[in-house]
Order: sequence, then C-alpha cells, then structure tokens
Amino acid sequence: MRNQRELDVKALVSRQRAYFETRVTLPLKWRQEQLRALDAAAREHEEAILAALKADLAKSPEEAYLTEVGSIHGELKTALKQVKAWMQPRKGSAPLVIQPARAWQYADPLGVTLIIAPWNYPYQLSLAPLIGALAAGCTAVLKPSEHAPETSRVLAKLLGEAFPPEVVSVVEGGVDESRALLQERWDLIFFTGGTQVGRTVAEAAARHLTPTILELGGKSPCIIHRSADLEVTARRIAWGKFVNAGQTCIAPDYVLLPPELKAPFTELVQKAVRSFYGDDARASADYGRIVNARHFERISALAADGRIAFGGERDAKSRYFSPTVITDAPLTSPLMQEEIFGPLLPLVDCADTDEAIRFVRARPKPLALYSFAKDAAVNERVLAETSSGGAVTNDVCVHFAAEGLPFGGVGESGLGGYHGQASFDAFSHKKSVVKRPFALDMKLRYPPYTGKLGLLRRFL
Repeated sequence: MRNQRELDVKALVSRQRAYFETRVTLPLKWRQEQLRALDAAAREHEEAILAALKADLAKSPEEAYLTEVGSIHGELKTALKQVKAWMQPRKGSAPLVIQPARAWQYADPLGVTLIIAPWNYPYQLSLAPLIGALAAGCTAVLKPSEHAPETSRVLAKLLGEAFPPEVVSVVEGGVDESRALLQERWDLIFFTGGTQVGRTVAEAAARHLTPTILELGGKSPCIIHRSADLEVTARRIAWGKFVNAGQTCIAPDYVLLPPELKAPFTELVQKAVRSFYGDDARASADYGRIVNARHFERISALAADGRIAFGGERDAKSRYFSPTVITDAPLTSPLMQEEIFGPLLPLVDCADTDEAIRFVRARPKPLALYSFAKDAAVNERVLAETSSGGAVTNDVCVHFAAEGLPFGGVGESGLGGYHGQASFDAFSHKKSVVKRPFALDMKLRYPPYTGKLGLLRRFL
C-alpha cells in the first residue's frame, strides 16, 4: 500500500505531465515569461536568501553574493538574452545521395524533470539547473537539501510565489521524500551531490530508462611545477580550498609538489590564510562553518591522518574547523582516498611532472584539475595527459564562472554538463530532422541494385 507521501508525489508528477502535454511550454513567449518570473522572484527574495545562507553555512553576504546569488543573476540575464537563439534549429549537412534535402537539429523540451540539489551551495545549485529547464520548455520539481533547511524554506517560498505547481514545485524533506520522488518516471533527473548517492539516483533512473545529468565530485588535484610563482599559487589555492570552509565540489583536494617546495608553500598558504581571515579565522565574518555535526566529526576523523603543518583548531559546538594543511598522510588513509569536502589540504611529495601525471592517472577521474607553471608547455602537457571534468591553469575553481563553457564531470566525477547554452541543451532532446521535397526522387537507392555498385561508390 502506498503511503500519503508517495500519493502526493504521484499526483504532483501527473499534474505537471498533464500541463506539459498541453504544449503550452513550447513557445518562446512562455519560456521568457517563466525566466522573467524567476528573475523577479530572485531579486525580491535576495535579502532572505543571503540571511538563509548565513544561517545554514555561516556565509558572509559578500561571499554568498560572489559564489551564489550573483551567478544566478548572471545566468538569468544570459538565458533571457539568448533563449531565442538557443531555440533555433541548428543546420546540418545532407549527403548527395539524399539530395535535394535540408538537415536540421531541433531542440525539443524533454518534459517533466526532477532537480535534486545539494547543501553546500544550496541556492546556486538549485536555481542554475532550473534556469536551463525553463529555458528549454520543461516543467520541474525541485528537491532542495534538508541539510540547508533555511535555504530550503526560502526556495519553497520564492518558487511557490513565482510559479503554479504545474510549472515548478518544491518538495522539501529528507531521505523519504527523495526516495518517493525517485520512484516516479521522469523525463530527466538532474542530480548534484556525492558519488555514492549519485549511483542510487542512476539506478532509480535506469528502471524507467530516464536520462540523467549527474554532477558529482571527487578528489581534485593541484599540480605545482618548480617554475610556478609560488606566492600567487599558494594564495589562489588557499582561496579555492577554504572558501565555504572547504565545502566545494571543485575545491582543491590535495597538492602534488616537489619536496623542496613543501615548506615554503606551507608558509605562503598560512600567510594567505591570515591575510584573508586574520590571525584567528574563528573571529572572521568571512570564514564559514561546517554544515552539521556529522560532517564535522567526519572531517575531524580525516584530520587524524598525517601531520598537521598548521591549523587543526576546531570547536564542535559552533562547527568551526580552521584552515588546515596536512603533510605525510599515508596514501592509503581515508584522507587520501575519500573526497575531503572540508578545510583540510594534504600536501603530497611529487618529484616531477611525470610522477604527478602518473599519480593522477592512477586514480578515478576528478571533477577538476589545477596545474601551476610559468612554463606553458608543462601546463599543456598536464592538460593533454590527464582526464578531468574541467581544468584550470595557474588558478582554481574559476572555470565554474565561465558561462560559455559546459561544467560537469567525467567517469566517477559526473555525467553531462550545464551552464549557459549547455543548460538549455541538458534539458532538451536534440532531434535530427531531414526535410525533402517530392521532386527529384533518385532511383539509386531503390532495388534492384544490380549494376549500381559503381555509382554507390561514387556518391557515398
């Protein structure tokens, strides 16, 4: 017997599917109206969102705007400006044997979609895929993370006021609600989160042969070459690692560097941390907190692997964990096997670029990879000889902000990509269409084929 939760979810999906089948979502005007409604709601609730992110993750308003709120304004501006062009059929080529003909690629909305968002950037990673869904002419059900409850509450209010439930709905709750949602048939599931849960989502989708976009994670390495500007490198890695208290899917997970650079690099990271957060990051309004007690305990356990070069201070009550650099961690330890997702930065001795590339290639493909060298040939070699979802040379994390580039993983770090037009494409079916007239019906393709082999070789 189905419980009430399952019945409510089923009714919601049926309602959205019935609405989608009216084909009202197909025209450009409908899509622009939904994007404008989302833009207006996002701006109206901006202060509430900033307050929610402060409550859930101790994000300062400035950091929250830089990493979440501002990027959504930018994505909406781009989508409103470009959606008309994105909708246009894209021209293909037709071979001589089927001429006269014109070949096109149409973008059809996939339909009723499910977006499951994480807790680490709970606003940005909820609305960015939703922008793609609406631009593509889809309806959507959003499941925010229960681990960011204040942001979830504001999202439910924001989207509930902006849209009727047949267009966009928010389902709040925990594991039971997620399980009920995954029992249903969707036309696309867009999931952002950890690899383990990603496998569960993929298994649920496979029951209905539902396509998925899986934005996962992994251990994103930094490779430092002897030619790198070490002070700039340390400052940029420190920023990318410790923003949001290390709870970023593309944060540098560990650093591969020559042994003689380890001590000066550690000192420069510490210098950068002090310039960002002062002598005591606990007192800084710009340094975040671990999301909950369970993750705090997990990070505390990981910190026991290796030697703490600096940092390591923590307070369980406030879930404060200071920026920390760790050396000499065994490669078989949990710190070096699991995605850290916290403010711990392990340093690993690596004699040269060859050894660094072998190290990365011997492990699952990461979501991001960062290579630092003044010698451009070194960076190009690292890019050519490693595989990762995305990569940056001489900086970290900034590829996420490049709207013209698809963002996503590869292998265990994810499947599919989004941002800008890639978001529109993610929620669209690319339908191949060939248009032909009734005139000039070439006989070459019709039986009997005897004596036509020479012509086929010529035209195909």
